[in-house]
Amino acid sequence: MLTGIKAAIIGGDARQLEVIRKLTELDARLYLVGFDQLDHGFTGATKMDLDELPISELDALILPVSGSGPNGEVETIFSNKKIQFTEEFLKKTKKDCTVFSGISNPYLTGCTNGAGRKHIKLFERDDVAIYNAIPTVEGTIMMVIQNTDFTIHQSNIAVLGFGRVGFTVARTFANLGANVSVGARRSEHIARITEMGFRPFYLSNLENEVDAVDVCINTIPAPIITSNVISKIPSHTLIIDLASKPGGTDFRFAEKRGIKAMLAPGLPGIVAPKTAGKIIANVLTQLLMEERNMGKG
Repeated sequence: MLTGIKAAIIGGDARQLEVIRKLTELDARLYLVGFDQLDHGFTGATKMDLDELPISELDALILPVSGSGPNGEVETIFSNKKIQFTEEFLKKTKKDCTVFSGISNPYLTGCTNGAGRKHIKLFERDDVAIYNAIPTVEGTIMMVIQNTDFTIHQSNIAVLGFGRVGFTVARTFANLGANVSVGARRSEHIARITEMGFRPFYLSNLENEVDAVDVCINTIPAPIITSNVISKIPSHTLIIDLASKPGGTDFRFAEKRGIKAMLAPGLPGIVAPKTAGKIIANVLTQLLMEERNMGKG
């Protein structure tokens, strides 16, 4: 149980509803900022503005998956009011107040470091990333079906990156009958790709590996599908970039060549917000309990 824990959930999307539901069920006391247009009521949760928070009493601040914008703006789909997250605001919290978000950016990292507050980035955890790979792949399959005129079965799929998402993407598309090739940098990944029955290639040779690709799926958050690569891609190829913004694709040049390229970060929250929210809620619950057991609350 989370009896005695006080937390503010600041902004977010439909995934946050599962977080609210889970934490209130465990008897946490929640304050909801940016939810004034939410019709659903939760026992143990109170809607309020940022400046109304009992800020010195809070054990945790739970931000959206995206954290904040580059200037501290916090997105919410449940309000039209602007929410601004600042270092000055954070300094008013207890020293042991923990900030939670999915990812971070230089602004948010600067705020938490400047205020000396602990910041846990949930999407850097292996468990969250692996669980999230499931709805990510389902969303990717949906996008491929919606944006092509051929079957996945027997199509040539190139997956760039063999991390937690790339691994699941490659395996799932292979199970659907696609001819899957996987690009990686590390020799141990090349060995694992080979062992799993995919066709491996080194990313340094990417330009020479895309001349027959039907769908190219990128998972690497760095410039990887460059203009040089795109110039070698067939005109019918669909590019789906799963990396966090701004992705790893030269979208301008893809558009110039008439190649459909789609940036699709945050697919779990789009295609399966309930499941994605439960993943976040379960891990948050575990972390809050661990923090309290270490002497917090």
